[in-house]
Amino acid sequence: MAVEEEGLRVFQSVKIKIGEAKNLPTYPGPNKMRDCYCTVNLDQEEVFRTKIVEKSLCPFYGEDFYCEIPRSFRHLSFYIFDRDVFRRDSIIGKVAIQKEDLQKYHNRDTWFQLQHVDADSEVQGKVHLELRLSEVITDSGVVCHKLATRSEAKKTKVKKKTNNPQFDEVFYFEVTRPCSYSRKSHFDFEDEDVDKLEIRVDLWNASNLKFGDEFLGELRVPLKVLRQSSPHEAWYFLQPRDSGSKSLKPGDLGSLRLNVVYTEDHVFSSDYYRPLRDLLLRSADVEPVSASAAHILGEVCREKQEAAIPLVRLFLHYGRVVPFISAIASAEVRRTQDPNTIFRGNSLTSKCIDETMKLAGMQYLHVTLKPTIEEICQSHKSCEIDPVRLKDGESLESNMENLRQFVDRVFSVITKSGVSCPTVMCDIFFSLREAAAKRFQDDLDVRYTAVSSFIFLRFFAPAILSPNLFQLTPHHTDPQTSRTLTLVSKTIQTLGSLSKSKSASFKESYMAAFYEFFNEQKYADAVKNFLDLISSSGRRDPKSVQQPILLKEGFMIKRAQGRKRFGMKNFKKRWFRLTNHEFTYQKSKGDLPLYSIPIENILAVEPLEEESFKMKNMFQVIQPERALYIQANNCVEAKAWIDILTKVSQCNQKRLAVYHPSAYLNGHWLCCRASSDTAAGCSPCTGGLPANIQLDIDGDRETERIYSLFSSYMSKLEKMQEACGSRSVYDGPEQEEYSAFLIDDPQQTYKTLKQVIAGVGALEQEHAQYKRDKFKKTKYGSQEHPIGDKSFQSYIRQQSETPAHSM
Repeated sequence: MAVEEEGLRVFQSVKIKIGEAKNLPTYPGPNKMRDCYCTVNLDQEEVFRTKIVEKSLCPFYGEDFYCEIPRSFRHLSFYIFDRDVFRRDSIIGKVAIQKEDLQKYHNRDTWFQLQHVDADSEVQGKVHLELRLSEVITDSGVVCHKLATRSEAKKTKVKKKTNNPQFDEVFYFEVTRPCSYSRKSHFDFEDEDVDKLEIRVDLWNASNLKFGDEFLGELRVPLKVLRQSSPHEAWYFLQPRDSGSKSLKPGDLGSLRLNVVYTEDHVFSSDYYRPLRDLLLRSADVEPVSASAAHILGEVCREKQEAAIPLVRLFLHYGRVVPFISAIASAEVRRTQDPNTIFRGNSLTSKCIDETMKLAGMQYLHVTLKPTIEEICQSHKSCEIDPVRLKDGESLESNMENLRQFVDRVFSVITKSGVSCPTVMCDIFFSLREAAAKRFQDDLDVRYTAVSSFIFLRFFAPAILSPNLFQLTPHHTDPQTSRTLTLVSKTIQTLGSLSKSKSASFKESYMAAFYEFFNEQKYADAVKNFLDLISSSGRRDPKSVQQPILLKEGFMIKRAQGRKRFGMKNFKKRWFRLTNHEFTYQKSKGDLPLYSIPIENILAVEPLEEESFKMKNMFQVIQPERALYIQANNCVEAKAWIDILTKVSQCNQKRLAVYHPSAYLNGHWLCCRASSDTAAGCSPCTGGLPANIQLDIDGDRETERIYSLFSSYMSKLEKMQEACGSRSVYDGPEQEEYSAFLIDDPQQTYKTLKQVIAGVGALEQEHAQYKRDKFKKTKYGSQEHPIGDKSFQSYIRQQSETPAHSM
């Protein structure tokens, strides 16, 4: 979900690694240990929570979190909580990073000191304020100034059950004159009278509890703003107040290790990207492929992964990923001298195939592995086979048998899953197999190892080792389960490798001994049959697989639909489950469904306006008879549910073109006031999304990301041009700075580089012009950029320092 600006879409996303906390304060009790978890918050809205780490003052979390951010925000915050079984969980401390500071910590492991949390500092939101200074003469003939303000100053009426109160109240304050004052003109006042004064607005959440009202924020406006314009009207961000309490020394609350990658993409309409996009999409047809724009991006990026992510997404979107990967894979195979090292490095080919498997193969991975991984996690059986690590009372033979059963189960579900492997992966594996067999005709196993090095080594084995990174488990597994999964992953990796001396491939003697269980020929035959199936051409249509695929599940709150004539239309917490066949809810996970909506009956999925029920993060699933109103836990979850429900129902023939953005209550629609509950909608439905539930890719956004990479590595592009020129005219020893580039055809590569630099330059000019135009139109103090918006203040400084015609 992008934030729309004039002629531009802005996408925000954040990827976070929550590492560990250390030196947390001791619990004031005999135990002194704490049971802690960490939350991720956009301002004060929680969007993610880690598992609880028990009995530790240095908890290790090791959890990753990624989300698209669907709204504006000021702070990315992290709170450390101590779980309390009998009372409300207590906050130990927080880390709050201002949005404009996120780039300082981009993709760097950083230790942050935890800060104190109190009601006076936890603020968010904004206030619209209007000030007017007028001079009046009282009945006694005394001249004074009155300040008129439209805001929640003094004390307004309480606005109940809303996060967006509208007060529209006027208050007057007398601005008195010193006795020495002699009237000069109606609006000529001295600096000392007004400049030292300020108006302060406090916002409170009214409470009937004995603890009193809750402070929400304040703002302070110096009256000297009225010298510039009267009346003064502007939006202000609410600010924290100084509570006057002495803060503890830094480090008293401990620290938290984080790695944050915040990305903001400013995307133009599609026509702007056509020259660069067409150049990239022709990459598979360029001879040699090393002279193509996509391959050049891999050469100039510091990490191949940087280039692989947007390239694969772009090529998948336009159906060109198989030809491109086939071309770069064939070129890499031709350069490989030893069949035992085929695709073993971190090349552009390897990274592109990894990324394709992550995108196209995630549902396949879940269907294949998730039930067995969940069984291993829930069983808590000991599988330790290292004699040195055995605990008292454990039996080595019993542990080996437990581990053997788990390995057998995982091996069986993998080798029987070939028919479910996505077509795009199979087509890539087919091209790898053909290229390897052609290059190393004397090695009969290379057609297998070329494929197994990806499907086992880079796909299944990492998912077994770290299931939380592939959404197979919600959190990092406990130490014992993690150890079991490590041993299973090692064994599966070796079984899939088809190496000729498997026992010798283990460094640990206990693993070599355990592997004797699997030396039977049936295991090698099963692997080869599986690899043959997923790398053969002319495979079956994947749509013929009709098994239900679980797409998303979790607790949400739903409003009763009124299916019973006299039933209560109240709100209840339910467990929701979405597959490619139906959308259901039940009381708890594992219960029988209370209600089911077939996918073909979903006519639209749209947000529901907050004013309908005075509740945030609500959306509606519209059916032929009625709409189901649902509240998600936070804005990120609401967006995720809307997106996946929309995608899975996108091809329904009876989808609506218009809908009601508000609810039908008290005999009419709140949005358009129509009285009939069957009245046609009053707002257009959200634009169409890709019907493929696995691949929701925005081609223009990916091209913008590629442009940004080329732009940031412009000096390397120019250096590569120099290298092409050097090789064209000089056939001797090469300068060291040029040797890092792979250049097979200097003339063709130079030609492509020239086109890339021209395309990047044109987009740079468009971005620069857009920024200049936006700078001219934007008003500081508007609702979009309230006073106190530090990110906009930083933007103003940048623009004032940028020459008028710079790019």
